Amino acid sequence: MKGIVFSQFLEMVDENFGHDVTEHIIAASDLPSGGAYTSVGTYDHEEIISLVGNLSHISGVKVQELVISFGHYLIKNFQIIFPKYFVEIDNALELLENVNDYIHVEVRKLYQDAQLPKISTQRTLDDGLILTYKSKRGMGDLAQGMIEGVIDIYGSKYTCDRIDLEKEGDLQCIQFNIVKKQQ
Repeated sequence: MKGIVFSQFLEMVDENFGHDVTEHIIAASDLPSGGAYTSVGTYDHEEIISLVGNLSHISGVKVQELVISFGHYLIKNFQIIFPKYFVEIDNALELLENVNDYIHVEVRKLYQDAQLPKISTQRTLDDGLILTYKSKRGMGDLAQGMIEGVIDIYGSKYTCDRIDLEKEGDLQCIQFNIVKKQQ
């Protein structure tokens, strides 16, 4: 996992829980990296799992809730850090449809060794979108938060319903149904 994700997570912890908590979870996690991340470095995703677990323990907030919240935080910051991915995009569905064919292609240009989840999308007849997520890392909660964050960014009138699918070998598989809110 790229260091920018770790750096953003620690920044979120600093902002929401304080620097002392950030330092505590780094120390409690006994990380091979020592908790020092560069944005272009690659680190074992188990480190973020350890950090989140320790944050959950100290804060009393459930792991899933923390990771989904981090997804919201991360996508909002990616909008600032990587604005080119968001310009000339009119709505949440358009951005989500372009994750594999545009955003992941651009990410691979920056980080050739990036191990990205497999994303597929399909428009529905009711002007919605089915997004299927598959990953060995099992970061579906992060994907959910990022999808919900995209919906928030565009002020879209959509909701995101999650269906956890049966694993395909070692891949976590989730279907996200993005549908228009009922008026």
